[in-house]
Amino acid sequence: MKARVILKGLALILSLALLGYLFKTSDLGSSVNEAWIDARVRGHGVDGALLFLLMGGLFTAIGLPRQIIAFLGGYAFSVGLGTVLGALAALLGCMLSFVYARFFGKGLLRARLGQRAARFDRFIHDHPFSMTVLIRLLPVGSNLLTNLAAGISSIRPAHFFSGTLLGYLPQTLVFALVGSGTHIAPALKIALAIALFLISGALGAYLYHRFRHGQSLDPEIDAALDETEPSTSEPDAKP
Repeated sequence: MKARVILKGLALILSLALLGYLFKTSDLGSSVNEAWIDARVRGHGVDGALLFLLMGGLFTAIGLPRQIIAFLGGYAFSVGLGTVLGALAALLGCMLSFVYARFFGKGLLRARLGQRAARFDRFIHDHPFSMTVLIRLLPVGSNLLTNLAAGISSIRPAHFFSGTLLGYLPQTLVFALVGSGTHIAPALKIALAIALFLISGALGAYLYHRFRHGQSLDPEIDAALDETEPSTSEPDAKP
């Protein structure tokens, strides 16, 4: 796994940790907190949790990084509940973009993501659930593009959604921990989050190397994980 992939993940962890600190110690906290998180989510029981799921699902469906939703889940709730709700919100976003691609966007997306969807089909063909878990464990790749490509592929929704939820959990835990107000020294909390991120990323990269059996999910992912360099034989237009 290349250093730039690791550095990108660490930069996101540290930037979100800084944002959490600002929430608690500055005017940013009093404005953003009380304007939305504190006013409408934290301490509002089931209503707050449902609002968080709805907004998190909508934002991840249009491409907001799911790590940010996990961070906000940890901030608004706790590490445990924030992890669960953050993963469910990201799953809802996954479902929305998948359903859009499968039932409404096939004509448009087929021309733009057809090559990616074909690679996805070949990659998950023999073991759709376990290979979806593997994809979600990877520390690289586009969450939104994967959802859309899966929507125009042949994968069954049950396999894709269940594999997605399980694969989402490790990184969701990492970023919920960063955002939480748990009673752990800040430096220790960040160090623990970094360690968990590195472990989950290394696990995803190892499993990708071990079980891809010559298939390529995405040339850019192969390059980022120190596989073969991106191929020019299969252009993949991006939306």
